[in-house]
Amino acid sequence: MNKNTTYFFVGIKGTGMSAMALILHDRGCKVMGSDIEKYTFTQQGLENAGIKIEPFNPDNIKKGMTIIKGNSFPDTHPEIERAEELGLKIYSYPDFLEELIEGYTSIGVCGAHGKTSTTGLLSHVLGGIAPTDFLIGDGSGKGTPDARFFVYEADEYRRHFLATYPDYAIMTNIDFDHPDYYTGIEDVFDAFQTFANQVKKAIFAWGDDKNLRKLKASVPIYYYGTSDDDDFQAVDIKRTTAGSTFNVKYNGKDLGEFSIPLYGEHNVLNSLAVIAVAYFEDVNLDEIRRELQTFKGVKRRFSQIKVGDMTIIDDYAHHPSEIKATLDAARQEYPNKEIIAVFQPHTFSRTIAYLDDFAKTLSKADKVYVTKIYSSPREKSGHVKSEDLVNKITKDGGLIEEENMSPLLQYHDAVVIFMGAGDIQKYERAYEELLSHLSKKVN
Repeated sequence: MNKNTTYFFVGIKGTGMSAMALILHDRGCKVMGSDIEKYTFTQQGLENAGIKIEPFNPDNIKKGMTIIKGNSFPDTHPEIERAEELGLKIYSYPDFLEELIEGYTSIGVCGAHGKTSTTGLLSHVLGGIAPTDFLIGDGSGKGTPDARFFVYEADEYRRHFLATYPDYAIMTNIDFDHPDYYTGIEDVFDAFQTFANQVKKAIFAWGDDKNLRKLKASVPIYYYGTSDDDDFQAVDIKRTTAGSTFNVKYNGKDLGEFSIPLYGEHNVLNSLAVIAVAYFEDVNLDEIRRELQTFKGVKRRFSQIKVGDMTIIDDYAHHPSEIKATLDAARQEYPNKEIIAVFQPHTFSRTIAYLDDFAKTLSKADKVYVTKIYSSPREKSGHVKSEDLVNKITKDGGLIEEENMSPLLQYHDAVVIFMGAGDIQKYERAYEELLSHLSKKVN
């Protein structure tokens, strides 16, 4: 890294961008950036590190800077145009990520679902055992002196992960997501196959995914899961309200028992992938056990608070597979409580593509409320409405608005899960305020 330049991030509040900025800051580089003025959950880490965030303005760009451009920003963005005029070096986020991971034992975690949670868990486990740099898609990033490992989230959107060439890859699943970019499951598979060809040492892939089973690579592919034909197999799984316990076998060899304070079958699988990578890097199994037991989770993935007698969960789930995993985890931790889902559909194209699947999966909750569809900057309208989803859901609930969250006040000693990848948190905050006022009146 160049200590004589200022790394300027165009779109520094993006989840990957903010994590990358924190890594450079930790490595002793000068870092600043620009973004919208609206508060985002990623900016707290930047502010805590003393990293300056400016509103977008071409005057921010000065001679001697190195520019890192967020994935959402075209070359016509005023700051990028100014950088071009000044002849500055401009990197895309994916290209600079490849620069960052050079010289480390790098592990890229990819998959349509589960990559952020798995990246966070792997970073936590390896970071407790050896110096580890990490970049997680919840905005968390860390640079460590003399790091041995570099763990990063490898995002398949628009094939961004193809800019990187890791030593190892964890592949959690291949699923059709991002219908605004990918043409279908074959197109998604093609992207993952290309990424598999770029891995240098080994791939760890979920064995139950039929598309992952079709992958070809010049490096070994080890499958993890719960079946006898998996290389790394979880057996004797026990799921309780305290978490999950399971034994691990590697090609028939018993590696012993592991426990995690996490919920849902997906977290057993995520842990299995982490154990597999650590095992191949000759990490002591007892150290892996110790670190697994202290993982607290990542931002916006099953994050919980209590307000009065209600448990409120915030989760990024925005695809039917993710919703299913989140509800499964909630049922494990709270088997005797009513589960209320509040879901914000994310983008019109995804809502249309998965309308029936959303309805079927959400109906696994006891009650279901749906907000307005969150439109992205790339997609401001579409031929579907939230009402279309509500009409297909078999459970009570209906539409809900930020201005009136009072329908949720009828529930007591229950669990409310706010799910979505947009600004669902504003609905959660409105509900929390209502609950707080109510509890003050009662008291």
